[in-house]
Amino acid sequence: MKTVEVATTVRAPPEDVYDFLLDFPGYAAYSKHLESVRAHGDGGPGTEYRLTFAWWKLDYTAHTRVTDVERPTRIDWSVTRDLDASGQWLVDPLGAAEDGSDGDDENGNEGGTGDADTAGTTDTDDTAEACRVRFVVTYDPGSAEGVLDLPLFASLDWVIEKASELVVEEGRRVVERVVADLEGRRRDVELDVTVR
Repeated sequence: MKTVEVATTVRAPPEDVYDFLLDFPGYAAYSKHLESVRAHGDGGPGTEYRLTFAWWKLDYTAHTRVTDVERPTRIDWSVTRDLDASGQWLVDPLGAAEDGSDGDDENGNEGGTGDADTAGTTDTDDTAEACRVRFVVTYDPGSAEGVLDLPLFASLDWVIEKASELVVEEGRRVVERVVADLEGRRRDVELDVTVR
């Protein structure tokens, strides 16, 4: 099994972040390779989604189900057909001192994040709520064998290697866009990506 985790800090209340993440059909707007999302349910446990992905010469519809939720900190899901994969959105509340706005930045601006690119655009309210958001996916790369209709001369090992890179890239893209929508503006987002 492989696990990919993408984490960042979002300057928004955990409840707002949770509600935003629970609206899964909206994710298609964030992803380069997610073409459509069809939902059956209200977003809570038992809700089923069909996610149609397209990349290179491949397309695939993943069937997923929300398996558990804990408002406002966790949304668990799993793939229900073909692939062995599951994941979670985790939302961990942070105190004001933990949210990255802890004093002067390198340019002397109060409340900065330390990023030169965001100087002058940082929040001035050091007491604003923030949370750590993590997107975690665990999957068995070998479970794709026989599932994908591969083009002639394309090996499953090559596709798995490229798809693993794609999962990381997509995780980055989705998290950056979610942060921009939640905070109301684009900013350089520091992402911690772990692949194990």
